Amino acid sequence: MELERCRFEPADLEAYAALFSACFPGAAKLRDLAYLRWLYLENPLGPAVGFNAIADGRLAAHYVCTRARIRFDGRPVPALLSLNTATHPDFQGKGLFTRLAERTYAAGAEEGMALVYGVANANSTPGFLRKLGFSLVEPLESRVGIGPLGRFDWADAGGRARFAQDWTPELLRWRTANPANPVALHHAGDGALALHAFTGRPLLRAWAEIPRPAVLPDLPVRGGAPLRVWLGLMPRGSGRFGLHAQLPERLRPSPLNLIFRDLQGGSVLEAGQSVFSFLDFDAF
Repeated sequence: MELERCRFEPADLEAYAALFSACFPGAAKLRDLAYLRWLYLENPLGPAVGFNAIADGRLAAHYVCTRARIRFDGRPVPALLSLNTATHPDFQGKGLFTRLAERTYAAGAEEGMALVYGVANANSTPGFLRKLGFSLVEPLESRVGIGPLGRFDWADAGGRARFAQDWTPELLRWRTANPANPVALHHAGDGALALHAFTGRPLLRAWAEIPRPAVLPDLPVRGGAPLRVWLGLMPRGSGRFGLHAQLPERLRPSPLNLIFRDLQGGSVLEAGQSVFSFLDFDAF
């Protein structure tokens, strides 16, 4: 078994799509070459970072992190978002994901990446914590409602947050251009941008509000839907939610947890210190 740095030529993307098809037959977007090209190659911060496991010329496993720019403890730092992983059924149970992940984080650290973060479900969280040195920050909140998210002082929220995306105009243009599910601007207020994406249900939109950047990019504008779902985190004490109630436990999917690992030192991220939304990972 050989471990190789991921490449992103057209033939490589086709091989990744085939592996995803074998592992996750219901995940249509992972078979979409335009989506993989957007995700892996078109990020303005640079191409994705990852490794493949090759067995006798055959792609056995694949792991990739995309590049992010995080404002951590008051300064922007380069970071990795843990994202796509797949091991072909013929090679499962051999610890390949752990080996690929560690090689990926080592490569990221060598390139100066400050941290790696991700969103893990209940099944995958223990492995990240025990085998890969991540810490559990906190579960994401799930809220459903109408109207604005709530009453938040976004300048205060930014000051309270130790962890938040540092959205530049270029990054926002890239993020909203997801070919599998484009994100649209709903409203640009004084302190925040409200954005939304399809959830697959006609009357329900995935909703995000983020601090307004100093320079507002030209983003597509689209009308929303009466009902909105918000997955995310806000810093403790930064404001209060409006007409968005906690999603009842019986209606929630598997809990989604924000996980964190410092790649350059011993920093730890704790609960109540993050601004986070669906824009920050691949929920929609």
